[in-house]
Amino acid sequence: MKQSSDGRRTGPAPLPDGYHVFPPGKILNVVTWLEMRRPPDAPLAAPLPLDRVARPDPVWYRDLFRRIGTPWLWAMHLELGDAELAATIGDPALEIYAARDGASEIGLVVLDRHDPRSVEILDFGLVPDAVGRGLGRRMMAAALAHAFAGGPERVWLHTCTHDHPAAVPFYLSCGFTPYATGVEVLDDPRLLGLLPRDAAPHVPVLEPRR
Repeated sequence: MKQSSDGRRTGPAPLPDGYHVFPPGKILNVVTWLEMRRPPDAPLAAPLPLDRVARPDPVWYRDLFRRIGTPWLWAMHLELGDAELAATIGDPALEIYAARDGASEIGLVVLDRHDPRSVEILDFGLVPDAVGRGLGRRMMAAALAHAFAGGPERVWLHTCTHDHPAAVPFYLSCGFTPYATGVEVLDDPRLLGLLPRDAAPHVPVLEPRR
């Protein structure tokens, strides 16, 4: 699994101030990186039980990933076949958890421990029907308990403007502190056929000029 930037590599601004128009077919994210240096002093909420998936099946993982992430253009590793995805998500440095509400799987948490001092919450999300019911805070309480196990110096994550508009306020309310912003440029996964054309209607599809 390709590791995301942690926002620590800073330097001169890559673009001057002002508007910058990118070619059709590209989408842009304004990214916010946030971190937590110590566990919350008091529980955020009653932790939502998380089931560790030791050997995730790629078909299962891809289905849950799509159900959660399609509205927000999650496309990381969707281009991988089953064998390559199984090897990727089977990385021993990753911890993959599923959250349940009764018999239904409603959430996904992926922790990346490639650097044991700096644990990334690589994926964190709920299926659309579970949003707005207070389950996100409960899932984060459980995720942080797992993430801080072993005593890392920090736990971090990033979100972007393609995500739910309440994402940044939610992470701030959980105790995360923003420390960097940046811009991500990538090919539109809807034009690549990785996601439906009607996914994320808040992000317009711009066809490349022929």
